[in-house]
Amino acid sequence: MSLSVPQNGVKADNEPVIELFVKAGSDGESIGNCPFSQRLFMILWLKGVVFNVTTVDLKRKPADLQNLAPGTHPPFVTFNGEVKTDVNKIEEFLEDVLSPPKYMKLGARHPESNTTGMDIFAKFSAFIKNSKPDTNEGLERGLLKTLQKLDEYLRSPLPDEIDHNSIEDVKVSDRKFLDGDEMTLADCNLLPKLHIVKVVAKKYRGFDIPKEMTAIWKYLNIAYTREEFTNTCPSDKEIEIAYGDVAKRLVK
Repeated sequence: MSLSVPQNGVKADNEPVIELFVKAGSDGESIGNCPFSQRLFMILWLKGVVFNVTTVDLKRKPADLQNLAPGTHPPFVTFNGEVKTDVNKIEEFLEDVLSPPKYMKLGARHPESNTTGMDIFAKFSAFIKNSKPDTNEGLERGLLKTLQKLDEYLRSPLPDEIDHNSIEDVKVSDRKFLDGDEMTLADCNLLPKLHIVKVVAKKYRGFDIPKEMTAIWKYLNIAYTREEFTNTCPSDKEIEIAYGDVAKRLVK
């Protein structure tokens, strides 16, 4: 599947020619489960640049794509015909070349926003791939601990939310995302992974992110209202299918 984003977008003569190649879903056409693909998809969408998206069926990778990026799996990008294959380097490159005033700057202002929640996906992977009941509880606690840290960060006011001239203390942050009221590169990295954790842990372990973690739920629910997230996200069913062979049953 190939589509132009935004679908009503008109590319100006001086705009770059950008194509994003992402992992296809189980049907070979829809968007597949890949947080790295969604990360780049979100970045390009937020930048407001016109670009094309092509889903790549890994079971039948077309010959022309093998010639374009031999030995490379999605996601990757072509920028004015030049192939870019490393996700972190692609992010840096796009932030550098698609810069203000024409394009939004997406870098977080607070360094902590980039590192908060970084270990959640690793803890989740250990939890979901475990097949031993006697270690399940400890792995679940490890996941909960990392989620708690994220909830606390989202709840804590950022420095620019605190008015030092005011007599009233701001105890709870009112912001929408990790670094403020707008999405940044930090959200493009974390949100796809956090959504996978929510969907897969529920399906295969009956695990819910605790309702008491209200800041995380607020964060996710706001993301679910934003087209930058919902239009770049695979379906829950697609995520569940992707983890069908990865998630291990607890065997006594």
